[in-house]
Amino acid sequence: MALADDIYNKLAEDEDSKICDDIDESACSHRRLSFVLILLSSSLTKLGDALASPKTTLAWAVTVVGAPAFVLGFLVPIRESGSMIPQLFIGSYVRQLAVRKWVWVTGSAVQFLAVAGMGLAVLWLEGAAAGWALLALVALFSLARAFCSVASKDVVGKTIPKPKRGRLTGWAASFAGLVSVAVGVLLIRPGAFNLQWDWLGMLLILAGGLWLVAAAVYSRVPEPDGEIGGSRSAAEALGKLSLLKEDRPFRRFVMTRALLMCSALSAPFYVAMAQDAYGSPAYLLGAFIAAAGAASLVSAPFWGRFADASSKSVMIAAALITSGIGIVTALSAWFVPALTETYWFLPLGFFVLSVAHAGVRVGRKTYVVNLGGGNKRTDYVAISNSVIGVLLLLVGSVGALAPLITQAGVIGLLALMGLAGAVLGLSLPEAE
Repeated sequence: MALADDIYNKLAEDEDSKICDDIDESACSHRRLSFVLILLSSSLTKLGDALASPKTTLAWAVTVVGAPAFVLGFLVPIRESGSMIPQLFIGSYVRQLAVRKWVWVTGSAVQFLAVAGMGLAVLWLEGAAAGWALLALVALFSLARAFCSVASKDVVGKTIPKPKRGRLTGWAASFAGLVSVAVGVLLIRPGAFNLQWDWLGMLLILAGGLWLVAAAVYSRVPEPDGEIGGSRSAAEALGKLSLLKEDRPFRRFVMTRALLMCSALSAPFYVAMAQDAYGSPAYLLGAFIAAAGAASLVSAPFWGRFADASSKSVMIAAALITSGIGIVTALSAWFVPALTETYWFLPLGFFVLSVAHAGVRVGRKTYVVNLGGGNKRTDYVAISNSVIGVLLLLVGSVGALAPLITQAGVIGLLALMGLAGAVLGLSLPEAE
């Protein structure tokens, strides 16, 4: 307990005697322990995400086992949207529970089984069978992740004071950034792509184990009983979409968040532009992964502290940075192509974009947790994530325009999307 107090005091810095106005007395007395346990479990799962990333390790595994080429194209969409779209219905279940940490614990245990299963698929299967097994396990992983996403927002809302939630998210993202830098360095090293099937399989099993440890840690979070509601049928769950019509602040948040998808969607096109200029050596991928990790490492604590003051302002600032670097990159590619072909320009632009994306993530997570309480928070998280999951699949098709308007044109188009998000964000109410 003393260690938890020390860590909390260094990272969160209580300075307000009224810090616990929004959580009950029992949760307030345990806020230091809750902060540290949630931070540790989140950090472990983020480490697992880095080791089992669909953009690196799983992509290598697909190649090593000789799976069909189409499997590569479905890894990331299933991983991302598969964890968002079901949340509208999951929220209906979670509403029935007074204590919701066990949903997170169970979800993490299933994620352990899914990732460890991917490792076994790499060790025991090959060809199409391995490819289909990996896709099925990624889908299972994403479904379990959806349960964790809905439950975690409620647990944080009940156990962590409002002024500390952004900092919690920021420090967890910073740790993830540190891990990403390490992954990037490993890719830059000669021979990074010579991982064979046995090493890849064991690496995935090891990564899966991190979710199991995280589940054990999270189970110790002292979560008090909270508000509960009745279960809903699928039709009733869909009926909650009426919140988008009836709740103006929430509707504007979802619209703003949809426009801020540009920070995530832009990233692959910076990498594609660099590949067009330099080819596809392993060190190039490693450099971009390290740049993203370094950006999260240095910026996430700042964004977290900023979000505790105004999560709305964080989203606006991050949108403007995304838009600014996108416009500069597109104009440079069109009018000063020699600049974009230098070794430093695109990695630097990617670093700036990654700083902005870290702000988008911290800002919108903090905002939605603070916007509503109790079951309303659960509905907000479930509905917004489900809607964004569908839109991610639709807007993600913007890449099909690249042959017509070039990679730089897509970046410019997404930059305008970010600019619109910043403007719309100005109309959001503060949620502090």
